[in-house]
Amino acid sequence: MSCSKVFQSFIVFLLILAGCETPPEDTRIKQLDPVQAATLSQGIQKTIVPQIDSGLVLTLWGNDSLVADPVSIDIDDLGRIYYTRTNRQKNSEFDIRGHQEWEISSIALQTIEDKRAFLRKVLAPELSAKNEWLADLNNDGSHDWRDMTIQKEHIYRVEDTDGDGFADKSQLVIEDFHDETTDAAGGILKHGDDLFIAIGPDLWRVKENKWGLAENKTSLSHGYGVHIGFGGHGMSGVEVGPDGRIYWQIGDIGFNGGEKYNYSNSGVIVRSEPDGSNFEVFAYGNRNTHEFVFDEYGNMISEDNDGDHAGESERLVYVVDGADIGWRTNWQFGKYRDPDNNTYNVWMDEKMHIPRHEGQAAYILPTIKNFVDGPTGMLYNPGTALGDEFKNTFFIVEFVGTPTQSGIHTFKLKPRGATFEFAESKRILSGILATGIDFGPDGALYMGDWIEGWNAKDYGRIWKIDVSNPDKAVRAETEKLIKSDITRYNSDELGKLLTHADMRVRQKAQFELASRKQVEIFKNYLSQKENQLARVHAVWGLSQIARKDIPVADNLIPYLHDEDAEIRAQAARWLGDVRYAKAATGLIPLLKDEAPRVKFFAAEALGRIAHAPAFDGLVELLQTNNDTDEYIRHAAALAMARIGQADKLMNL
Repeated sequence: MSCSKVFQSFIVFLLILAGCETPPEDTRIKQLDPVQAATLSQGIQKTIVPQIDSGLVLTLWGNDSLVADPVSIDIDDLGRIYYTRTNRQKNSEFDIRGHQEWEISSIALQTIEDKRAFLRKVLAPELSAKNEWLADLNNDGSHDWRDMTIQKEHIYRVEDTDGDGFADKSQLVIEDFHDETTDAAGGILKHGDDLFIAIGPDLWRVKENKWGLAENKTSLSHGYGVHIGFGGHGMSGVEVGPDGRIYWQIGDIGFNGGEKYNYSNSGVIVRSEPDGSNFEVFAYGNRNTHEFVFDEYGNMISEDNDGDHAGESERLVYVVDGADIGWRTNWQFGKYRDPDNNTYNVWMDEKMHIPRHEGQAAYILPTIKNFVDGPTGMLYNPGTALGDEFKNTFFIVEFVGTPTQSGIHTFKLKPRGATFEFAESKRILSGILATGIDFGPDGALYMGDWIEGWNAKDYGRIWKIDVSNPDKAVRAETEKLIKSDITRYNSDELGKLLTHADMRVRQKAQFELASRKQVEIFKNYLSQKENQLARVHAVWGLSQIARKDIPVADNLIPYLHDEDAEIRAQAARWLGDVRYAKAATGLIPLLKDEAPRVKFFAAEALGRIAHAPAFDGLVELLQTNNDTDEYIRHAAALAMARIGQADKLMNL
């Protein structure tokens, strides 16, 4: 035995004598010498010639020796990157375009159990000779559905252990998820001590033990991926909302969570508390809003895939409570081989794919703009990331299978009534096949690299993008706060952090204060007028507490009359979110507010409260709106539907 082995054994012996638990031997960890890792990354980078915007610097952070086929990425507070890697895409997650004979049967499926029965029928052992295209992964001599239970999905954690700017350690945290109905792992979120993993048919919450390995897997929600549809239209986009709830999406392969939640023929965006309670369908009708983001005012912005019809493009969407984004699963099929099914194309012929126009269906919320192709990763600048030129900026990845035509775009929005309009855009990177993206605590942007093509290949990369002249002092202070243990701060210190320039810091402070039920701290920061964003977070924090202690919502009612229109809008929105009935009389006058955004959220709130006396005011709002603002139209009409006075509706 070598001297080093003897020394290691001696240390373990001393730990055992001291009563200390020792880590299990784990071959799933790959550790490179930091110098070797840096040399490998630098060598590979010299072979890549991407096009990058002036003022930006690109660095290969995680090289091919540590990273394989990254799909979605999420960075924790310590700067470690978690990413999903799909193995099932190779043989066990089907694309309907390769199985056209299944189209009609697949559309008929309504539940996950229907899907299971269908797969066991068409891939039965007695049909093995017909299904030799399916790999015999369990080596039993038969090509059948049981081969779909072999491949498992992977979740990795990658980190730079010595802080030299290059990853040197990779650990396989999870190797699981392999039921025959299991889709590909498309979404990952590290939130507190929990990992949230979006992989149909479930959203999973997983705890990590002290050694960084997964344990205590719990399904928070089930029923995602009813159909066999287009590959890559599964679950993804797991995010923490401004309200502390978890939001996620499934594309148009559908969701059926039981009689109350049957959306088997469209995609959905849903939300719940981190423990899975208080579940709600937030919006539907999406084809594949792969990821979405929240800006500093809590607005959800996403990019939905187009229908793959000639002459259309992906759609930039502002997603609100109860939104129907317009798409239905059955509008996809038939066009590949049967021209008789396309004599009238609802999606295209009724121009549902483009921004609002005269004669467009009124029940949908149309796109802001048709923009980019193949959207995958998406971000919004939290405030101190990159440089000043990227403040209030959205980032969207364009993934089209080849690096030369793929990359990252930025864009900005500006208010238009109760919604937004496109302001400007710019491509900041091309030549790299980017997938998931996220900001690190250091303020740099990190992105996964699929390298080439559409299929998994057992290698990949993670890049870092940063400005050449960052504000080092601001960035260092933000990084220190993000990496700090927020539970050690006293409540007054946390209150001060509500005024911080970075949304991630403000949000951490808000969530901790809400967990402590610090109503007075929130009231103090809501009453001050110097920092608007601190006031916004105070509204969110009070609504978080009110979801469990409803009388706390009373503190928001006075702010329905605030001089700041944004605060009026926020108070209205979140009073409605918690369905605080006492607020209804204060909300009705806001239907005539001068600010369209206030009118919109007042109408939304009255609908969520289902306040019947608001009916006539909502009718008047629709009349004065005169169909000029589609979002006010949506909020008022949905509110009337939720109030549910059928006779009054018929009389109209």
